Amino acid sequence: MKWMISFFIFCFSMLQSQDYDIIRKNYQKAVSDKKVCREMLNHFENKNNDGLDLAYQGAFQAIWAKHTSNPFEKLTTFKKGKRNLDKAVKQYPDLLETRFLRYSIQKESPAFLGYKANINEDKMLLNRNLKYVEDLILKQMIQNILKS
Repeated sequence: MKWMISFFIFCFSMLQSQDYDIIRKNYQKAVSDKKVCREMLNHFENKNNDGLDLAYQGAFQAIWAKHTSNPFEKLTTFKKGKRNLDKAVKQYPDLLETRFLRYSIQKESPAFLGYKANINEDKMLLNRNLKYVEDLILKQMIQNILKS
């Protein structure tokens, strides 16, 4: 019986890891692909997200503002994304991936939106801890945003 529980935990962690691989790949595509961004928003919608899921939800919401043509929806969606990202970072301030997401959104957001306050702090944290990132997709994403 004990081995069954261990096997279940292993399988669950593998599924969760694969899920984040897909989410990370889609995060890279979402900026230029409206359909992918909408699919990811639907993935996180109507769930009680926290931590990393909340950070991704916020990041996809902020990206969605780029895809919509309605100015009111642009601002509303961006503000929701900003709130969710900041809440996720507040919940888990040492989780590097949430900091990466916030940094990437702040770096790419227009200055008039006023969402630039944590760029230097997050960039320093990413640079200091990049060597500890084991996930190859995430590591590449962080390296790419730090180079640009």
